[in-house]
Amino acid sequence: MDDSKPTDPFEELERAFDLVSEQFSTKRTGVPVDVLDTGDEIVVRADLPGRSSDAIDVTLEDDTLLTISAADDEPDRDGRYVKRERPRQAARRTVRLPEAVAPEATTASYDDGVLTVELGKQSTDGGTSITVE
Repeated sequence: MDDSKPTDPFEELERAFDLVSEQFSTKRTGVPVDVLDTGDEIVVRADLPGRSSDAIDVTLEDDTLLTISAADDEPDRDGRYVKRERPRQAARRTVRLPEAVAPEATTASYDDGVLTVELGKQSTDGGTSITVE
């Protein structure tokens, strides 16, 4: 037994837990989102910490399918990581919206690691009124 480097039993337990988590995929993957219906619009908030806004892509298909993609844009670092838990891989999430939205009434912003997409709902006025004689 080498006594030159004492080991911390809690550090050993944490390392063993990390290994088991990686083996059985118990770590959460994907992009967590909240979808809020405010009446006039649908608001989607997605957690994308550690990204730049240039690395995030938002697309809307068929007025009801929102796709959020984020590239891994962290530069390579010199040195050796002692502990690395923050996700570095590209992320993607597709969200089916509860009803059709108007693409021209859509805005997106990114602040403090949270992407917020505000999607105005399509008008349900239903056309022109016709007078009955």
